[in-house]
Amino acid sequence: MTKALVIAIDGPAGSGKSTLGRALAARLNLQTLDTGATYRAMAALALRRNIELTNLDAIGALARSAVLDVDHGVRIDDIDVSEEIRSEAVNAAVSVVAANALVRSVLVAWQRDWAQRHGGGIIEGRDIGSVVFPDAAVKLYLTARAEERAKRRAEEGQESIDRRDRLDSTRSTSPLTMAPDAHLIDTTELSIDEVVSAVMAMIDVARGAGR
Repeated sequence: MTKALVIAIDGPAGSGKSTLGRALAARLNLQTLDTGATYRAMAALALRRNIELTNLDAIGALARSAVLDVDHGVRIDDIDVSEEIRSEAVNAAVSVVAANALVRSVLVAWQRDWAQRHGGGIIEGRDIGSVVFPDAAVKLYLTARAEERAKRRAEEGQESIDRRDRLDSTRSTSPLTMAPDAHLIDTTELSIDEVVSAVMAMIDVARGAGR
């Protein structure tokens, strides 16, 4: 049986993960999973339920009971939060929720199950190559200069981006980090076509090695 193809894409906000993920998915006929949306959905639900974000047990219990669906927008407990997860309130809350080890345990298991159900996928986040899929066929770590990333995420603002990246890089559980065997790509001066071409060459090599 052919092993499911998983492409792991990690990197800070505004580095180009989602853009690359969509382009690769079209080339490879795979689904994409933005794992950040799963943590954002959990943050949105916590805010809706007025649960104190620093109450680790309560947020963990919420994660264990919540029903998540990202195949038709982003829904949690049958609430469509597709727009809500990009709000300022969720931007401010998501890193706190994502640092909760109980939440990460639940969502990592969910993300792995999603990949199994979809026969692999293009999966992006902060700890995909290092924790969620350490055996991914290809691991990528995207980066870009701070001013370029801020321009790409102008609606969020430099201060919010810097804060999230700082919190995500320094949390004790599954921090934003580059896996030792990941390919580092600085997207600052590259077009999406250039990045896709480089990554497709890496995928061809990985597929050849796996035969």
